[in-house]
Amino acid sequence: MTRIPERAREARASLRARRARGTRTSAANGTVKVLFAASVLCAVAAVLLHLFPQRAAPPVDAAEPRLIKVTDPPTAPVRLRIPVLGLAVDVLPLGVDDKGSLNPPGFRDAMKVGWYALGPRPGDIGPAVLVGHRDAPANPGSVAARNGRDTIKNAAFAKLGRLRPGDLVETEQGDGRRLPFRVTSVSTYPTKSFPTKLVYGPVPNSQLRLITCGGVINAQGHWDSNVVVSAVASR
Repeated sequence: MTRIPERAREARASLRARRARGTRTSAANGTVKVLFAASVLCAVAAVLLHLFPQRAAPPVDAAEPRLIKVTDPPTAPVRLRIPVLGLAVDVLPLGVDDKGSLNPPGFRDAMKVGWYALGPRPGDIGPAVLVGHRDAPANPGSVAARNGRDTIKNAAFAKLGRLRPGDLVETEQGDGRRLPFRVTSVSTYPTKSFPTKLVYGPVPNSQLRLITCGGVINAQGHWDSNVVVSAVASR
């Protein structure tokens, strides 16, 4: 068993997608409905906040993502493109809540991804972290969604696990520059034994970590794993 470093346990900071309370799914005519669940998502694995400099911020509801204003906007990512998946989505700068948690964009922004703006930016030395939903309620905020009976639709990172080493991933910065990265690995890790240091630890060059949920839906209606795509800056 791989032990999480003591500093990681002390940090107790995590990237969490909202957890559903449902237990069953059914499919018909190509659509998936979740029974007794608001959504089928996963807990996104722990972030080592001590690896990334963090500025103080006021507490907010842990269930909601925190949008923050970035310094030096021209160097911040605003778009993510993955040509092989036909994906081109906006990037939102996110911080952490008072519990040290980073939530993906809200369900109304399920076709956007969140960048951990208190850590490295794409192009910086280190792993820039971008998180997104795999799926989301089709009608967030509706009565059906509140009752856990809404149709579930694909979200921004629905096809993330299809990437392969060598595939192009590109971020667009606020000043219009495009930074290319090439996928080096696509891995699935159980949320209960996520290799935190391996995923978020220091690296000698500019890299990306694209993270969403994966694996299978467990008895509690949660995805039981995380899909992690690692990519390195390419010329």
